[in-house]
Amino acid sequence: MKILVIGNGGREHALAWKLKQSPRVTKLYCAPGNPGTAALATNVPIKAEECEKLAQFAVENQIQLTVVGPEIPLTLGIVDEFKKRGLRCWGPSKAAATLEDSKVAMKEFLRRHNIPTAAFKIFNKVQDAHTYITEVDGPLVVKCDGLAAGKGVTVAKNAEEAHDAVERIMVNHEFGAAAGRQVVIEEVLKGEEISVFAFCDGHNAVLLDYVQDHKQVFDGDEGPNTGGMGAFSPVPGLMKPRDEDEMVRRILVPTMSGLVHEGRPYVGILYMGLMITDSGPKVIEYNVRFGDPECQTLMLRLKSDLVDVMEACIDGTLDRSSLEWHPGVSICVTMASRGYPGKYPIDVPIHGLDQVKDATIFHAGTKEKNGDVVTAGGRVLSVCALGDTLDEARSRVYRACDSVQFEGKHFRRDIGKRREARKSRR
Repeated sequence: MKILVIGNGGREHALAWKLKQSPRVTKLYCAPGNPGTAALATNVPIKAEECEKLAQFAVENQIQLTVVGPEIPLTLGIVDEFKKRGLRCWGPSKAAATLEDSKVAMKEFLRRHNIPTAAFKIFNKVQDAHTYITEVDGPLVVKCDGLAAGKGVTVAKNAEEAHDAVERIMVNHEFGAAAGRQVVIEEVLKGEEISVFAFCDGHNAVLLDYVQDHKQVFDGDEGPNTGGMGAFSPVPGLMKPRDEDEMVRRILVPTMSGLVHEGRPYVGILYMGLMITDSGPKVIEYNVRFGDPECQTLMLRLKSDLVDVMEACIDGTLDRSSLEWHPGVSICVTMASRGYPGKYPIDVPIHGLDQVKDATIFHAGTKEKNGDVVTAGGRVLSVCALGDTLDEARSRVYRACDSVQFEGKHFRRDIGKRREARKSRR
């Protein structure tokens, strides 16, 4: 079976790594891929957003399954483009991908279907947003409407920070003019965040094991939001049976049925970022693809054949599927460039990759230059490890992080121990 993976990050390297393990796979391609995927697959120099070129490549090379990693091609309608040509492509349609493409559209969907979320207001005028912030005069969450690689959200501790976030989004267009046309301002939810993923075939869903992501750049959840600095799975005790029942009944089922009712059934992987509050789980956001680094964490533990599951999504047969997991705990730590999530240097040589024995490294922001692997992004490497316990997994992953060297590297030391780190800073 010939498979094409679209994307060039750590998530796509992890997907390729897992797909390669299937006995059904005879040939694997990645477009555009990275130095890590080059060891598993044939990299193809086509960008992820070049939907028509990718579809033409799939036709010419008789690709039997295309797996879309990042959100941008999904929101551009790559699945629709492939379907027009009779090609099998795993992921949601452009209409369903609006759940991530627009936070305004997402919040309005939640309101239409009475799905629990933070109280919110939407603004398309800068002054109106500033007036509201002044009236509330307290902690608020400010979100740009469009895609921002996980960095368009500010959890403002006070009105000053909220005003600044509005200026950066709507006036300075820090995340692009289109993404900053509107802002969502919402209440700050209190509780613990959890990442919930479900394979979906339009009508049926299969939940994956729970993951906890670490968004802020520094230990103890300090600093600005990033695309994700690390994750671990499973997350025992965080989602109580009562919360899980409410999540399925009030969030997952209404989301799936709501999309069917609106004529855009959801196929692929659905991410629900939830806050477990005293009054139950509430939706923070949806993503229409695997999270990164959650994907890396999950692929390390997934025992089932990923090809079979993805095909069941496309064929509408998930009701006959179940997932098997390797025991123990998996953890992923993001190694980032100096300055990330702000400006960062590139072309910095990376050393020590071949010295890592006890962990798995997925390339994220890397490229090859003159025969060497160098940095090419803010999040450079996803360093992952398995262990019988969380402490064992943490010991292995941080030993690997210390073995890999590049100038200016930084990473969080509290992945899997965020609550303890927060308490130590009080």
